[in-house]
Amino acid sequence: MNSILLFGIIIWIYMLSVLKRAKLTAFSFIIGSVGFFFILMAMSTPYWIWFFTHAVINGVAWLGDLTRMSQTYPKYGLVYIVNNLSPVTMQIDYECSGIIETMAYISLLAFYPTYSRKEKVFYLLLGMLWIYLSNVLRLLLVIIMVHFGGAGLFYIAHSILGRIVFYLLVITLYYNVFTYSRLSQGIYKIFKERIKRA
Repeated sequence: MNSILLFGIIIWIYMLSVLKRAKLTAFSFIIGSVGFFFILMAMSTPYWIWFFTHAVINGVAWLGDLTRMSQTYPKYGLVYIVNNLSPVTMQIDYECSGIIETMAYISLLAFYPTYSRKEKVFYLLLGMLWIYLSNVLRLLLVIIMVHFGGAGLFYIAHSILGRIVFYLLVITLYYNVFTYSRLSQGIYKIFKERIKRA
């Protein structure tokens, strides 16, 4: 941990303590979430980025193994999309790993004042799984479109349609978790009841 990050963490903790004593819950949520996001992102290099990248590649690999539409090279972070006329090699990197969206979600949830600790742990696990599967689905969409349509569809599939699908799914998660809707309360209650029955 470098000295700038350590100094930033100390300032952040001090600001949070001042806001808590002043009982400014909204400002505490904003400063806490934003600060925690930057701390998580600073500490994610390089190990968590590597982990997220490889998790996504391994999630996509099963489609290639099953259908022969793609080949994955986890060591290099590459997905080779098979097409007879114009194959494409897609690199899964920092932006494609879903780490930014996951860290943003964790940061918001950590300082969200409405949930109990048990509910936060439940929604943390649910949200991380949801974001991961949404990202894998986005990349599967890219693979399928490029496999059948060629390299000309890569930009549309990756930068437009794939992102629209991914962000719609992430927005759905955020809406259901952070609006404290009946659905989000219901998911946790259903989970709790099933655990009690088991």
